Amino acid sequence: MIKYVIFDFNGTLVDSLHVVIEVYNRLAGEYKSNQIEQKDIAYLKGLSIMERAKFLDLKLYKLPLLAIDIYKLYKHSIKDLILFAGVKELLEELNASGLQLAIVSTNAEQNIRECLERNQIGFISEIICSNNMFGKNEDIKRFMKKHDLKDSEVIYVGDEARDIIAGKKSGVKVIWVSWGFDHIDNAKKEDPNYIVNKPDEILSICQSI
Repeated sequence: MIKYVIFDFNGTLVDSLHVVIEVYNRLAGEYKSNQIEQKDIAYLKGLSIMERAKFLDLKLYKLPLLAIDIYKLYKHSIKDLILFAGVKELLEELNASGLQLAIVSTNAEQNIRECLERNQIGFISEIICSNNMFGKNEDIKRFMKKHDLKDSEVIYVGDEARDIIAGKKSGVKVIWVSWGFDHIDNAKKEDPNYIVNKPDEILSICQSI
């Protein structure tokens, strides 16, 4: 029986793609990488992180530093972030049903809390943030150990292939959402437990397992 639903933030709860791209393009000169043009977005969604880095001429080892810099600038655009349609209602219904909610993200905690406050969401029990883009599984495992949770008591919701990988490494079931950063072909390669196209489908899944 599910006790906790853990969410990714960017691309899962909030539509932040335009903000991330805008901030990235401001930093591209500093990182000596290519800017992202509007015509590139659909193509980039179908690439792996390594392939995206190659396309942008961005060294892989620079990704963690770039992420930190992006989220430092990101805070100035919090006011421009919007929740995906149906997400607030989903969170409220999950909370009302007695499930505990948490967020695991590489974004900064201050950014996430400010966004939640702007949307009058005050019931997220815990926010776990890390600069390790490929280490969310470690964050999830620490969270589960802290709360003495079994694998079967947690489900993770994300929008990228790396979210699916992190959930599987943690031993928990994973819901992949189709409205985020990655193309569905990327997700299918990692074989998530569930694929959803609308937020209310997440509620149905959590209530059925």
